[in-house]
Amino acid sequence: MLTEQSAATVRATLPAVGAAIGEITERFYARLFAAHPELLRDLFNRGNQAAGTQKQALAGSIAAFATHLLEHPEQRPDALLGRIAHKHASLGVAPEQYAVVHEHLFAAIAEVLGEAVTPGVAAAWDEVYWLMANALVAVEKRLYEESGGPGTRAWEVVERIEETADVVSFRVRPADGGPVAGFRAGQYVSVGVTLPDGARQIRQYSLSGAPAAAERRFSVKRVHGGTAPDGEVSHHLHARVEPGDVLELSEPYGDLVLDAAPDTPVLLASAGIGVTPMIAMLAGLADAGHGGPVTVVHGDRSPADHALRADHEAYAGKLPDAAVHFFYERDAGPGHRTGLVDLAGIDVRPGTRAYLCGPLPFMRAVRARLIEKGVAPADIHYEVFGPDLWLAQG
Repeated sequence: MLTEQSAATVRATLPAVGAAIGEITERFYARLFAAHPELLRDLFNRGNQAAGTQKQALAGSIAAFATHLLEHPEQRPDALLGRIAHKHASLGVAPEQYAVVHEHLFAAIAEVLGEAVTPGVAAAWDEVYWLMANALVAVEKRLYEESGGPGTRAWEVVERIEETADVVSFRVRPADGGPVAGFRAGQYVSVGVTLPDGARQIRQYSLSGAPAAAERRFSVKRVHGGTAPDGEVSHHLHARVEPGDVLELSEPYGDLVLDAAPDTPVLLASAGIGVTPMIAMLAGLADAGHGGPVTVVHGDRSPADHALRADHEAYAGKLPDAAVHFFYERDAGPGHRTGLVDLAGIDVRPGTRAYLCGPLPFMRAVRARLIEKGVAPADIHYEVFGPDLWLAQG
């Protein structure tokens, strides 16, 4: 994909760019938001910007894409591009925004690396950027065509369900009374809210209801920041949104989707709020009459903290060959296990397709154990919530 000359230049300069990528992205965002403050107010996640995690995500995406071009020049990194394209489409990113990013990113590179950015170096990295940008634009165009175009639709909240002390589910229906298209189990929607200071902030939440339902349901965990800021959108939804209110939702996006033949063994492993896409997958399997074995694994702090637990059990109960394994750090009670998720004593069938969602350390540990048990790496699919998207590639 890269020209031979650019590939040689990128290979030679990748260590220097990689070492400085944190400072480059710091300068990039400062320049971008100074020139376009509306992007921070109305598009970018202000909490992630304050915590610095969005900068890590951008750095990881650039480094991962450049490394792939060098190591696999004959292949396009479709999995890498697809994941970020779905996120962009859910936010309504437009092709012309890539030129804005390019302007400020390359100015930041020149500021940080100085004289090392010769015309040849600039041209090589310019080629990397536009290969990535144009590929993303093409994928996003296809996604928009499939979903009916970018933009949001008004949805009325018809029910608010207090799942746990920190998780609320919202059932919504189109405010215009129009039809509801199906979605693929595992997908998410962007939810846009206007905060008290006038900022319009957008967050993604997995759809946690059945894929063919006439309404949609998404579940929101209230984010307590600790050393970082609290989640302003999750707190807003928990504190202010009630039945009768109207929210702006995107069409469903996301590439962690259930895809298994009727007799394929399936394993669904989650932890914490990672349960949400797994509920939709279980509902999809039950509705489709899936006859193959299904192994359900979930870890949480306690049964009281296990959001959507009743649905977890009910949908699994509709399947003819399902095994359920819940792990709780405390108060496990009869029939469940105490401690962190451990696959050591769980039967994993040959040919299993596995879907994982939860904190990154949890998914890395589960993925490693599944590979030890003979599951092909290509059959292990996972979703990372938040801006550590690219860090999961390792």
